[in-house]
Amino acid sequence: MRCEIRVEGHLSETLAEAFPELGRAVMSGQTVLFGPVTDEAHLYGLLARCQSLGLRVVEMRQLPE
Repeated sequence: MRCEIRVEGHLSETLAEAFPELGRAVMSGQTVLFGPVTDEAHLYGLLARCQSLGLRVVEMRQLPE
């Protein structure tokens, strides 16, 4: 499955390196992280990483294959 996670603000290079498996794009004051997610455990791990880094998740959605 492919997912998109939108977080508030622009991620620094250091913060972006915490998500090496995901691509990223900056749009309208948000950073969009996107890419393949292997299973629910991987998804929850990504969301936990966001939380531990103090990132505010605005939206998370599954992308079409």
